[in-house]
Amino acid sequence: MTTPRYTLYGMTLDQLKVLAEELGLPRFAHKQIARWLYTRFVGDIESMTDLSKSARAALVANCTLGLSAPLKVSVSADGTKKYLFATSEGEYIESALIPDGERMTLCVSSQAGCKMGCKFCATGRMGFRHHLSATEIINQVISIPERDSLTNIVFMGMGEPLDNIDNVLRALDILTSEWGMAWSPTRITVSTAGVARTLPRLLDEQKVHIAVSLHNPFPEERREIMPIENSYSIVEVCNILRRYDFTHQRRVSFEYIVLEDKNCSPRHVKELCRLLDGIKCRINLIRFHRIPDSPFFSPPLDYIIEFRDTLTRRGIQTTLRASRGEDIEAACGLLSTAENKGANSI
Repeated sequence: MTTPRYTLYGMTLDQLKVLAEELGLPRFAHKQIARWLYTRFVGDIESMTDLSKSARAALVANCTLGLSAPLKVSVSADGTKKYLFATSEGEYIESALIPDGERMTLCVSSQAGCKMGCKFCATGRMGFRHHLSATEIINQVISIPERDSLTNIVFMGMGEPLDNIDNVLRALDILTSEWGMAWSPTRITVSTAGVARTLPRLLDEQKVHIAVSLHNPFPEERREIMPIENSYSIVEVCNILRRYDFTHQRRVSFEYIVLEDKNCSPRHVKELCRLLDGIKCRINLIRFHRIPDSPFFSPPLDYIIEFRDTLTRRGIQTTLRASRGEDIEAACGLLSTAENKGANSI
């Protein structure tokens, strides 16, 4: 039996049109296939009953759907879930499902491992394994039981989304297009450590929210914990953001893990105000989830609250994100790192 040449999930409408023409399918078959994939979430090609028997046979002979169920799920006492998936290249990735009142947010991964090497992130310790395909990104959304209950998607899992820009944009196209899953872009946030080379492309081609991993406003100090500062300065990233309008539906936020004695002093407050001047934004403070052998610690909660209140008084909307799923090692990468080390036991 020959290996299917094409994977249907993860294809855009244009790609499905090319495929349909190559297989000699009827003129509007690509739209029918897209509807089966992204509206009806079909589980097998033979179920595409408004396609002719010969069309389905051609698809079966040349294509696979590409869906794969999670290998494992970990459930936190607070309701957070972490899903473990295998990739096409024998690695492991994870997604986090975070319920919060009426919101149900899915945190998806864009790479297996990561090139960025941020010192406070467990995924960065894995190094880079490979980019996820659009299929592998979309699969994280479609293949979980809570798919129909999701209210928000954040690209804040493993990997740097803007380092895998082609596949991330393809996945976003599927998520937000009328022919696809028809999500509002305002329900989706893409996080980045600040890849200035591809940030304008994301901002020009999509209307999703943007979250920038900041963590320190001083370039020389940021460089010590985020090596990307050597390639793309946070000053350059902020200058790019100033060219775009965030006064309407689209928002930009800055993620800030608070590290004791590292980034939460009065001088950091002053520099944050200077750096972000002219950008309508908010800062999301995050308590540090300690990872093994890390030299970093989270300061006491009352200190973080005072840091938040000081920034707010200075005119920057600042929030403190609630910690979720700590009992299931919710810091991104820990579960997958463990599975990669013990892959033969799965």
